[in-house]
Amino acid sequence: MTLNEIAGLLGGKVYGPEEMEITGPAKIETAKEGEITFLSNLKYKHFLSKTKASAVLLDQVYDGVGLPYIVVPNAYAAFVQVLKIFEPERHTSIRGISEFTFIDKTAHVHETVRAAQFVYIGPNVSVGENTVLYPGVVLLENAKVGNNCVLYPNVSVRENCVIGNRVILQNGCVVGSDGFGFAPYEGKYFKIPQMGIVIIEDDVEVGANTTIDRATLGETIIRQGTKLDNLIQIAHNVIVGKHTVMAAQSGIAGSAEVGDNVSIGGHAAIVGHIKVGNGSSIAGKSAIINNVPEKSVMWGMPAMPITKYKRMEISMRRLPQMLQRIKILEKELAVLKNELEESRGIDGQETAND
Repeated sequence: MTLNEIAGLLGGKVYGPEEMEITGPAKIETAKEGEITFLSNLKYKHFLSKTKASAVLLDQVYDGVGLPYIVVPNAYAAFVQVLKIFEPERHTSIRGISEFTFIDKTAHVHETVRAAQFVYIGPNVSVGENTVLYPGVVLLENAKVGNNCVLYPNVSVRENCVIGNRVILQNGCVVGSDGFGFAPYEGKYFKIPQMGIVIIEDDVEVGANTTIDRATLGETIIRQGTKLDNLIQIAHNVIVGKHTVMAAQSGIAGSAEVGDNVSIGGHAAIVGHIKVGNGSSIAGKSAIINNVPEKSVMWGMPAMPITKYKRMEISMRRLPQMLQRIKILEKELAVLKNELEESRGIDGQETAND
C-alpha cells in the first residue's frame, strides 16, 4: 500500500512522498526498507535517527525526523490498525467441515462454519455463522457458540454454556468446568453439584489454558469486551465486568465481582465474595482481601492504596539506617542515664554530710 492509502485509512496526514510503497509493519529497532514503524514511547525516540524503516507513524511532529512520516492522533492505536491491514489471512487450512468431525444429529451448525478434524459437537449444540473450530474442540450438549468466533485446538465448552459473537478462545481454554465446591462433614468433603453455567459475552478473548468454572447455581459471567491472558482461574459465580483486562496467572475466587474497565496485573489474587469497583487497577502479585472502591489503585500483599504502600516501602528501605540510628540513640541514652545516676549519688552524699 502507499503512504497516502495508509494515511487515509488512519485519518492521518502524510509528510513525505505520498506514493511511497509500504510492504508491511515492523518494530522501530528492526525495521527494514519498505516497512512502516511507529513511535509512541519517548524511550525509543533515539531510534528515529537509526531506523531503516521507510516511514514512521507519529502522534506529534519531532525535530529532525529523517524519514517520511504520518501524523495521527494516537500512534500506538494507529499502528494496531496497520497490523490489521497487513495481517495475513488466518484459518485458511480449515475449509468446510472435516469428514472426521463428529456432529450430533440434533446440533444446529450454520453452513458457513469451518470445523477441523476430531472436533466434537454434541446434542443440541448451536454454532453460529463463520465460526472456526480447530482440531480437538469439544462442545458438549446444549452449548451455544455465536457468530465469527474462533476456538483454537483443544478448547472445551461444557454443557449448557453460552459463548457470544466474535469470541476468541485460545488453545486449551476450558469453559464450564465444575466449580471448586465441597462441603465438609464429619472429617470428609462432599462434592456440591455445580448446576449453573458460564456466559461469555461478545468480543471477549480468553487466553491459553485459562479456566472459567461454571456457577454452583446461576451464572459465571464474563462481560463484553473483556480480555483474559493465559493461565487464569475464574471461579464459580464470578462476574467480570466489561472491557476489563487480566494478566497471566491471576485468579478470582468464588462469587467475587469485578467491575468494568478494571486492569489486573499478573499473579494477582482476589478473594471470594468481594467487589472491585469500576476503573480500578490492581498491581501484579497483589492480594485483594476487601472491597475496592471505584478508580482505586491497589498494590501489595495484602493490597492497599498505592500511596500508602509506597510510603511503607520507602520506610522499609530506610529500616537499616533507622535501626543503626536507634542503636546510637540507645548508647547515648545509656551514657546520660549513668551520668544522671552518678549526679544523684553525689547530691545524696553531700546532703548526708551536711
